[in-house]
Amino acid sequence: MEPLSALDPDPRVVGERLRRLRHARGVSLSELARRAGIGEAMLSGVETGTRDITLEALWAITAQLGVPIGAILDTPPEPRPVRGTVIEAALLEVFEEERVTFELYRLRVPPGTTQTSRAHREGVSEHLTVFSGTLIAGPLDAPLTAGPGHHIAWRSDVPHGYRAVGLEEVRATLLMRRPTSTWVRQST
Repeated sequence: MEPLSALDPDPRVVGERLRRLRHARGVSLSELARRAGIGEAMLSGVETGTRDITLEALWAITAQLGVPIGAILDTPPEPRPVRGTVIEAALLEVFEEERVTFELYRLRVPPGTTQTSRAHREGVSEHLTVFSGTLIAGPLDAPLTAGPGHHIAWRSDVPHGYRAVGLEEVRATLLMRRPTSTWVRQST
């Protein structure tokens, strides 16, 4: 299955927000691309609005900037879906507390599909509630299973994944909890 773009019709707005955040943190395009594990040409294209990007790559970029994905996406009146390799997520709300930011998503995972995500920054956790279907999710070395009405949670500062099992599409909510932080330049 070919990755779908995470962005809606006009990605230029998202690209401009991303570029401003990167500049505000004093990090070069090449350094951010390296830290996020994506190509410099891809990141440049995202910033100019000429390249598509997956949800996984968008999460990797914003994690390296120390901001929630909501910092570059609008939270529209009607949630707009963003897409990963197989997952479709709609950002419903961003909640901020003194030292923690929460992002609430509505998820759809097609039956028989798997998506793997890179580790998020230290201290990030995911809390998932399944409404329909069966999902195996969590750290790649210790996945958890949830069916309708079940809740699972894990630290997502390790590689983790999502796999819909059975014949039914998984519908769920995902609450990402991340410590609020600022960009810290690391020596290279």
